[in-house]
Amino acid sequence: MGILEKISEIEREISRTQKNKATEYHLGVLKAKLAKYRAQLLEPQTKKSEKGEGFDVLKSGDARVALIGFPSVGKSTLLNVMTTTHSEAASYEFTTLTCIPGIIEYQGANIQLLDLPGIIEGAAQGKGRGRQVIAVARTADLVLMMLDATKGEVQKGLLEAELESVGIRLNKSKPSIYFKQKKAGGISVNSTCRLTRVDEKMVMMILHEYKIFNAEVLFRDDYTADDLIDVITGSRAYIPCLYVYNKVDQVSIEEVDRLARLPNSVVVSCNMRLNLEYLLEKLWEKLSLVRVYTKKPGEPPDFDGGLILRRSCTVEHVCHTIHRTLAASFKYSLVWGTSTKYSPQRVGLHHVMHDEDVIQIVKK
Repeated sequence: MGILEKISEIEREISRTQKNKATEYHLGVLKAKLAKYRAQLLEPQTKKSEKGEGFDVLKSGDARVALIGFPSVGKSTLLNVMTTTHSEAASYEFTTLTCIPGIIEYQGANIQLLDLPGIIEGAAQGKGRGRQVIAVARTADLVLMMLDATKGEVQKGLLEAELESVGIRLNKSKPSIYFKQKKAGGISVNSTCRLTRVDEKMVMMILHEYKIFNAEVLFRDDYTADDLIDVITGSRAYIPCLYVYNKVDQVSIEEVDRLARLPNSVVVSCNMRLNLEYLLEKLWEKLSLVRVYTKKPGEPPDFDGGLILRRSCTVEHVCHTIHRTLAASFKYSLVWGTSTKYSPQRVGLHHVMHDEDVIQIVKK
């Protein structure tokens, strides 16, 4: 029996098993087996790949955004509108057959936008170019999920299920579970709170399924068996996601209002160029990017050459961005902006910078 057949069999067994106290251990083991087989399915093939056009694209710019969606939802049109790159757009499905990169220039940042081929149901099992699309999506800083406003909820559920099955967790943070394999000593399970979703027996059964018999596990919150499996597997990608509902000109104003109020959602019309500026604002916010401007002594700040960094970056990150040896000769820095109580303020390497702060670095 092949891996696909085993996965289908386990999925059928999970769906027909009633969820209650008596079956929770059995379901926990089934989920662990399912995660193992799915991981095997995504392992690279040992056979030599056929000659053809390359799929993955070299990462460039200050951030990478993966454009994911079903065929003919408007991904290529969005790329054409927001970047200077041309991606073939047509009314028939599968117009895009490979990965097409473009650059969005916004607030001094270069954001790489990847137009990926349309995902179809069963992409995680390799249908279409599903595996390659999902592999590229795992390298992104943000997933832009393009949905058709006329059937958005159905498409959203199917795409989330496909990405979830291959270890991509959208808009979720990594479970705060400490896990460490040991050479001896058996399995130790502890928690800092009361566990209601798993117990010691289930933890041990899941670990045994992975052939782990000596380990230390510490739960810092009340997590599920799925969260524990994610931590044990260690190959999960936790990526923020923005849901973009296109073709809002084809639905009622009440439906547009409902979609716009959903969490992490933006409504647009690529053909009519509606709400694209707001989409860029949300994109910037989701990517957690900040601009830091440098200043030389006795001169005005360099507002043309700002540094693009991630939110919660420190003065040390700024030093490394300017030059890798600058932090070693750092004495102190003067900072103007919202991150300080007064301007300028003398700060050290661990000071956290805010968007549009100005910094002057003094060396030893």
